[in-house]
Amino acid sequence: MAAHEQSLQAARDWATRRTYRTDEPAGEMLARLRETSGQSISVVIPAKSCASTIGDVASRCVELREAGAVDEVVVIDAAASSDGTAQVAADAGATVRQEDDLLPEFGPAIGKGDAMWRAQAAVTGDVIVYVDGDSEGFDPGFVAGLAMPLLSGEPVRLVKGAFRRPFASGELRLADGGGRVSELAARPLLNLFFPELAAVQQPLAGEYAARADALAAMPFLTGYGAEIQLLLDFYKRFGLDSVAQSDIGERVNPHQPLHDLGAMAFAVSRAILSRVDPERHGLERHREFVNYVAGEAVLRDVPLVERPPYAEVMERSHGA
Repeated sequence: MAAHEQSLQAARDWATRRTYRTDEPAGEMLARLRETSGQSISVVIPAKSCASTIGDVASRCVELREAGAVDEVVVIDAAASSDGTAQVAADAGATVRQEDDLLPEFGPAIGKGDAMWRAQAAVTGDVIVYVDGDSEGFDPGFVAGLAMPLLSGEPVRLVKGAFRRPFASGELRLADGGGRVSELAARPLLNLFFPELAAVQQPLAGEYAARADALAAMPFLTGYGAEIQLLLDFYKRFGLDSVAQSDIGERVNPHQPLHDLGAMAFAVSRAILSRVDPERHGLERHREFVNYVAGEAVLRDVPLVERPPYAEVMERSHGA
């Protein structure tokens, strides 16, 4: 069997072995696993100008905290939020931190990946669960499903959310029409360069969980490249079986305009290629992206800065 075929077979075997799902009520399952494992759980919600949804997401996570299923719920508010996101989240009972106030020695935060990296300085859990703040109809089962494999005694260090993402626009609804960047940028490149990860259903999912000590050993890309970069780095450092996915149902969130998706796909492609050949595709190169909006060429700067592992930052600060 050719090497590529062997890798694809490994991906299929992994999907059978490392895809988790449960119908158990979220609070009951998490409280039980948290007690039996002795592990603490932190929920992190990166949020940027999502006042219309953050209240529901935060309150459902706070319900888990009040039920003893998780230990803390922290919203990381983007500096660009100007719609009262922070106040809505605080009113829902979450702890709110401003991204620029965390690890300020690194300057202003550069996008979502930077906010997720800085969040490590705001939480104390053994397991960190990330969920997006712009989800509609948020289900606490998202948190439970993501944390479950990390509390089950398996050698899993990273869990990606697996879900169906419909595309909706007006009266139009396509059951699996969302996730265009995943299907048109991330998945083809994974099949080419990392075929053992071809069975990861949502490689760009913002819903994921990780062991805090393993996460602290990883660098983080800023911006939209972080989720795919973490998937690749966990795989390369800890092996395929360190990664799992959990079926958490359906996720609904706003869709970006097509020309914005081009810039996102550009960032994702650069993140993947930086892990294929760092010398040729270094992050300091190819920052500028050109696409056409209303027939006019638009030049965008798409920075991807690599933050150091959080554990190294802590070691340096303690040694200072």
